[in-house]
Amino acid sequence: MGVTVKASLGKTKYYTEVIAGENQLVTDEPVDKGGQNKGFNPFEILATSLASCTAATLRMYIDRKEWDVEKINVEVDLENFPITKLAVFKRDISFEGTNLDEEQLKRLHTIADACPVHKILTNDIEILTKFS
Repeated sequence: MGVTVKASLGKTKYYTEVIAGENQLVTDEPVDKGGQNKGFNPFEILATSLASCTAATLRMYIDRKEWDVEKINVEVDLENFPITKLAVFKRDISFEGTNLDEEQLKRLHTIADACPVHKILTNDIEILTKFS
């Protein structure tokens, strides 16, 4: 699946308008980085991608299995270590309104790791850049 996202940044420091299809959002940097904190920063967007994809993937599986789960909570903490070129995603998943057993939880762990964003982040990544 391919996606195209367009980001536009004018003269207002770091306030970036992003468009994907018919949807829009704003990214920005925190005040201490010179921004106005009017939107998610790029690292938050990256962590959001993993959290939301994980939740959606789990919901699809849970619904297909007809398991009764009221709510899925996914919290992702991202730590970036530029010197060592290491990024660590800590993902904490919890469920509300359910009594899942150990076997179900084990299966859901496998399903969480099968989320498309998780797969992208754990594969080799290549970025091709051109100026036009």
